[in-house]
Amino acid sequence: MSTSYRMQPEPSRNAPRRGLRKGLYLIPSVFTAANIGMGFFSVMSSLRGFQLLAGSSPDLATQHFDNAATAIGFAVLFDILDGRIARMTKTTTEIGIQLDSIADIVTFGLAPAVLAYVWGYGGSVSEGTNLHRLAWFLSFMYLMCGAFRLARFNVQASRPRVVAEGTARVDKKSFVGLPIPAAGGLIAALVHFAPRPVTGYGPESAQVYSTLLMFLVGLLGVLMVSTLRFSSFKAVGTGSRSMRTIIIVLAIGGLIVLYSQYVLLGLVLAYILHGLLTRVFSALWRRGESVEAKIETNPVGRSSSH
Repeated sequence: MSTSYRMQPEPSRNAPRRGLRKGLYLIPSVFTAANIGMGFFSVMSSLRGFQLLAGSSPDLATQHFDNAATAIGFAVLFDILDGRIARMTKTTTEIGIQLDSIADIVTFGLAPAVLAYVWGYGGSVSEGTNLHRLAWFLSFMYLMCGAFRLARFNVQASRPRVVAEGTARVDKKSFVGLPIPAAGGLIAALVHFAPRPVTGYGPESAQVYSTLLMFLVGLLGVLMVSTLRFSSFKAVGTGSRSMRTIIIVLAIGGLIVLYSQYVLLGLVLAYILHGLLTRVFSALWRRGESVEAKIETNPVGRSSSH
């Protein structure tokens, strides 16, 4: 009896730990749910703004468009916290990865595509024309490219590439293709910078702005399915100098609160341009190294022929 009595307290001591562990798995899912909620709110605000714009209420429509863009901005924050908390608490699960991809499709694929259409070229391009059909096509292709980008990321994450030494390794420093939160974030930052609908700038200016926006949406789709590498920043804050990172993050957060229209647009543009310029400079560097190698090998070839 004494032995059975001593065995009873052990499960009761471990029960709170198991419950706490299960609770940790819910935290990333809460941020993922918030991500989906922001995407849904953005779509609804965009549609309401388009309805008010058709009813000759441009000021109210402007407010709804700004709310839709702000919701996507908050979703970017929730998406960052979702992945970082999951990695910090080691609560990454397969269902969490798939749920996060679905959330990104809604929030950074569908919501920005709808926002770009209703705020930009949807009201300024005549319906039924070839340009209007092209606007529909570009918005749809942006969504499809984002879906393909997420599917490719999931496959690459589940199947690490084999390095020269024969060991499997996942590249944590960079993403292949523009991440869909950055693509959707650029559209949202642009709308937040100038929430007034494009139709409010006059017919001629609206036509020019709509054409530029259509080009931007198409370019973002191409960048998402490209093989260009963009920094992931997953290792930021994990080193011994993480306090410096915290100070920088707090400073950027303060600037966003004070000057959100300028800082958010500047941050997204800087991130995308960094990836593009890095690819250009690396291509030029490799070309320069190949030219130098040819110059060094040619004299050797001539001397041996003599």
